[in-house]
Amino acid sequence: MSTLASRRNNRLTFIILSAMIAGIITGFIINKYFLPLNVKEQDNFLEPFTLLADVFLRLIKMIVAPLVFTTLVVGVAKQGTLKAVGRVGGKTMLWFICGSFTSLFLGMIMVNFFQPGTAMHLPIPALANIPVNGANLNLKDFIYHIFPSSIFDALAKNEILQVVVFSIFFGIALGSMRKKGEIVIHALDAIANVILKMTRYIMNFAPVAVFGAMTAVIAKQGLGILLIYSKFIGEFYVGLIVLFLVLVFAGYLFLQKRVLILLERIKEPVLIAFSTNSSEAAFPKLMLELQRFGCDKKIVGFVLPLGYSFNLDGSMMYMTFASIFIAQSYGIHLDWGTQISMLFVLMLTSKGIAGVPRASLVVIAGTLATFKIPEAGLALLLGIDPVLDMGRAAMNVVGNSVATAVVSKLENQLK
Repeated sequence: MSTLASRRNNRLTFIILSAMIAGIITGFIINKYFLPLNVKEQDNFLEPFTLLADVFLRLIKMIVAPLVFTTLVVGVAKQGTLKAVGRVGGKTMLWFICGSFTSLFLGMIMVNFFQPGTAMHLPIPALANIPVNGANLNLKDFIYHIFPSSIFDALAKNEILQVVVFSIFFGIALGSMRKKGEIVIHALDAIANVILKMTRYIMNFAPVAVFGAMTAVIAKQGLGILLIYSKFIGEFYVGLIVLFLVLVFAGYLFLQKRVLILLERIKEPVLIAFSTNSSEAAFPKLMLELQRFGCDKKIVGFVLPLGYSFNLDGSMMYMTFASIFIAQSYGIHLDWGTQISMLFVLMLTSKGIAGVPRASLVVIAGTLATFKIPEAGLALLLGIDPVLDMGRAAMNVVGNSVATAVVSKLENQLK
């Protein structure tokens, strides 16, 4: 990422944080002096503010299905080259799968341990038409729900899990066609880049959505709700620290004490990712530092780009943490079976999503719809997402660095 793009990300983050503060102040004033006593009148009074957040959420939902389809098809199709790279591809994907599962599972455990959303007591939005127990899917319904009867119907209804299944089959078939399939792969890759560009444009509306969402929440719930937000941020960063220790321990099993040298080498890329809210911003510097650490150039060139699509550990931990937090906030009980199902859905839908700022929100939006949790709950995270994004972007860099170094070690290519 260019310096100009990094500055834009920093500026957007500053504007979002400013909009959050403005929303808090506006909400407090409304709650103190202008809010009607009647609940129905309150909803009507605050409707212009909630509308700002709702429009932004609709824009996010607009790009979810096409983004998942294009990025996942390209990612799967390119795995057709794994036979050519042999051992390296197999070891890399095995590490990514284990890392993804560990991150998602840890996020699920931490959010169930802390229960950050239970104190919110938010009513389910009237437009959601979702019963409180609507998130409980039995095995038969879940299996039927996996396989689409029509991909166009799945795309139209944003049935992300069905889109993922079709994308996997399509990607496998496309990858087996070799030269004939390359045209389609390049076309879908270009379309994916266009949609990611749209994502960046849509994110420019985030400050307006943050202002509307924070104003509505503070006006209706009062300033006491801020304590819950501070707890959520603190508890999530505790989870990130635990994930960091797990990643370092996994690296130590293969690299021994050299894992400490690795952490020293990647210090600057981690800080770049943290300050810009984007693990992608650290990519060029990270590639250079991994080669200086001793990783083979070919291994770095293969594992690291693949990791930026398939191994975003910090982002994946956030996905389970945030999704279950939203369910808790609306009083929706998710049994362990449903949560495990959500984990595997995120395991698939998170693949291929680039490490751009706040891309996790796109995946979470699709997951909420799949499990019939009100997508309006995403507005709860908009105001604090930049603060959370800093930590998970930095952890994405750490996870991909450890993965690259370990694969180099396994291939005896670590100097």
